[in-house]
Amino acid sequence: MVIDLHNHSYYSDGILSPTEVVRLANKQNCDMFALTDHDTIDGLDEASFEANKLNLKFVFGTEISAIWNNMTIHILGLNINPNNKILQIGLKKHQQLREVRSEKIARSLEGVGIIDAMKKTKDLTKTGIITRTHFAQMLIQEGICKNMRSVFRNFLTGNNPGGVSVKWAQFDEVIGWIRSAGGVAVLAHPLRYRITHTQIKRMASDLAINGCTGIEVVTAMSSLDEIILVSHWSSELGLLESSGSDYHGWPNQRVQIGCLQDLPNYEQAIWKNWTW
Repeated sequence: MVIDLHNHSYYSDGILSPTEVVRLANKQNCDMFALTDHDTIDGLDEASFEANKLNLKFVFGTEISAIWNNMTIHILGLNINPNNKILQIGLKKHQQLREVRSEKIARSLEGVGIIDAMKKTKDLTKTGIITRTHFAQMLIQEGICKNMRSVFRNFLTGNNPGGVSVKWAQFDEVIGWIRSAGGVAVLAHPLRYRITHTQIKRMASDLAINGCTGIEVVTAMSSLDEIILVSHWSSELGLLESSGSDYHGWPNQRVQIGCLQDLPNYEQAIWKNWTW
């Protein structure tokens, strides 16, 4: 089976509409697919409608920013009920934080000579939601940076221009939102965080103790050794395994929907007991 439980549309920082993302997933022969836009569920109804037409198993999802040990991490909420009020209120708070952050990022970039940073970045959006990825793509298109790696080496992080910290909800609160909506919480792309393996494992343990159900074992960029390592951690911590490409669709990103290696321990797949 081809299962991809981590994807984005233009309701956050992807470039395709929910309908287009679902059609692409179907073209890529996905058997099960989730839309997981950052801190929003606005695209889910549209995606679900198209998935039903294509007879594609669709998982309602979102990717929520959270704080663990004073750093930002991402937690996927999968198989959620988007009508849940607790989840909706939490996501609305995060959307407001994103608006404030985008204004601060734009002012910071303009302060180092990047003219009309906000206008140029808004021109890349389809729904008015501005993320750091939009600012990054603006810097690339303006020729200020060559690629995403150079963007985040020189801008948008730490004390660099555009580096703006956000006080997202704590990880245990975010897990609570997801569980209130009947969903399962999954730690996204654990090896992407710039901390040691010991710290990552401690983070996963803290999440597990506080109700997190799974960990993303397979991503589009995972090596076989990384997959084996994270699968081992999941077994040790009693977490189920998930798989997702983290597709956005920007031309300078190589990730493709559904192009994923197999889970090493399929019996522990997070979707094994889901029904339709």
